[in-house]
Amino acid sequence: MTGTTARRTVVSIAVSAALACSTACTGPGGSDDDSGGTTGPTGSTAPSASAAPTSRPPALTGPAADALRAVERATGRAGSARVESTTVMGRELSLEAAGALGWDDGLTGTLTITYTGGTTAETMRRLGTTAMEARYLPDAYYARMGDEFAERLDGRHWIKYVYEDLEDLGGGAGAGFADQMRNTTPHQTVKSLLTAGDVRRVGAETTRGQRTTHWSGTVGGATEQTVDIWVDDRNLLVKKVERGRTKTGELTQTAYYSDYGVTVSAARPPAADTADFKELLASQGS
Repeated sequence: MTGTTARRTVVSIAVSAALACSTACTGPGGSDDDSGGTTGPTGSTAPSASAAPTSRPPALTGPAADALRAVERATGRAGSARVESTTVMGRELSLEAAGALGWDDGLTGTLTITYTGGTTAETMRRLGTTAMEARYLPDAYYARMGDEFAERLDGRHWIKYVYEDLEDLGGGAGAGFADQMRNTTPHQTVKSLLTAGDVRRVGAETTRGQRTTHWSGTVGGATEQTVDIWVDDRNLLVKKVERGRTKTGELTQTAYYSDYGVTVSAARPPAADTADFKELLASQGS
């Protein structure tokens, strides 16, 4: 890889991949903070559906709280699940993701992410990438790009994103990123509903052929987000929908969960085939 243009292109791809990986895993959700918002790797502000409100409402009490705490416990104990999700971030990005994630000891797992629309997806397509594999480990995640990307980076296919390094991005672009990734599991979604003051039981519904109970609430701080979950008779999430807004438009994520307790694997890619995101930024003087 030589030349300023080549370096900028590689970093542009890397930033786009960071946005896609984090969005596929988190959707509108994010870390607890005082603003109710999370700033993504590209510097665009995404509202956090699981963020702590600026002024916390009283803790949810009564039958709804008891029911949701049972869901939180059951889903947390399950430790892993298969995930299918679709995410739309206004004009910026839309994608689909599928794979398995675990949360017994930090976030782990593997997702296949496919770009389906938005300006970020258009950029990636022009650079020869329409889908990628993302591997999540407790300290970092890895994104596997295509062969065209590897040609621009001395044959290396993987980008490594250490969460702590992303926290240090200029302008606070990665602020709260590690917490954001840790707070992406199904039981964390239920925790966010326990902070909502308007949780209600919508009723019984059929979700992918299963009998489920639909719950809905509004969470967040400066920007409100809605969270809906569908729970089966084992108190496990079958589906969630989170909605909020970003500077580029509405942000929506729909996720389906199945095969709770599935074995999850996420091996670190070979070091010789991996580029470090922090080093890529440094090579551009960022």
